[in-house]
Amino acid sequence: MRSRQRMFAAVMRLLLKCLRLGRRRRFRLLRQVEQLWHYGHLCLRSLLYNSFTNGDVVLDSLFEPVYWLVDHVTRWFGVVFVALVIGLTSSIVAIVYICLLPLVLQTYTPAWICWHLAYGHWNLIMIVFHYYMAITTSPGHPPQAKNDLTGVSICRKCIAPKPARTHHCSICNRCVLKMDHHCPWLNNCVGHYNHRYFFSFCLFMTMGCIYCSISGWDMFRDAYAAIERMKLLEKERLQVAANQTYYQTPPPTFTFRQRAFHKSVVYLWVLCSSVALALGALTLWHAALITRGETSIERHINRKERQRLQKKGKVFRNPYSYGSWDNWKVFLGVDVPRHWLTRVLLPSPHLPHGTGLSWDLPHCVTEQRTPLLAI
Repeated sequence: MRSRQRMFAAVMRLLLKCLRLGRRRRFRLLRQVEQLWHYGHLCLRSLLYNSFTNGDVVLDSLFEPVYWLVDHVTRWFGVVFVALVIGLTSSIVAIVYICLLPLVLQTYTPAWICWHLAYGHWNLIMIVFHYYMAITTSPGHPPQAKNDLTGVSICRKCIAPKPARTHHCSICNRCVLKMDHHCPWLNNCVGHYNHRYFFSFCLFMTMGCIYCSISGWDMFRDAYAAIERMKLLEKERLQVAANQTYYQTPPPTFTFRQRAFHKSVVYLWVLCSSVALALGALTLWHAALITRGETSIERHINRKERQRLQKKGKVFRNPYSYGSWDNWKVFLGVDVPRHWLTRVLLPSPHLPHGTGLSWDLPHCVTEQRTPLLAI
């Protein structure tokens, strides 16, 4: 009897020891989990801590996926936009040669025929040349070696030297010399070496669209009236067929060639007029920027700088502006009077002034201006 009691007491003591050990291990495990949680939280805060963080930084971080999506979509759709420009321009040229040119040769006087042939082909050559040069010419990029340039800042994104007037393009993922903007219709950045080609293409394309709209106005009115007459006669023909009045004379039908001709003329006039308005506004905008010696990006920077200095009672002066007339001469590369013909009115692949790394005073500038930001 006593041996059984001793055995029962020993089993109970062993059970109590196991329960105590289980509680200790459980408390120890919870304590370790809590320590790991605090340690991970501290590491995360140390990695994300930044004394310069503010609301703008947080907002930019939240919109970073949107920026990434827009940049990649624009990069891939650039090829589609270039194909669209080539396709629409080719369709207009085909309509002019197939539909309008025979009418011009049959109805116009020899003087007007010579004028249309000369001006139309000159404008077409200028459009094709400048568009090809704009999409194939590199805008210019700064050297990657840090020892090649002195006294310049460093780009925060590509960690490379960033000369004056250079900006980083998030779509091309590179810094561009004298960057104006990234044009999806060129699938290329507009910078130091192709800025003139881009503006000349916009100018001559606008001139060509205005020329087609004005020249084809009378043809457009006749073609539009013919299409309306086609619709009316088609409606009458359907009514005659529905009433089964075979004794009546059916209205005349138009051939496929006639329908295609009139619709092509309407398509040409509508497309050229729309492009002339939209591209004409863009051309005027860039012409105003060139007159002030600015790019699209520099306009926003200079406006903020002008407002900041105005509050201090100072006057902002653009260091890259040499006056309206000289700005155009520098932009177009006109050094002597004959260059207005050989470099502006005729296709010319001449390089712009300077290398885009430094901005010395060009030779064509009549008077030197003090390059001060504020006085």
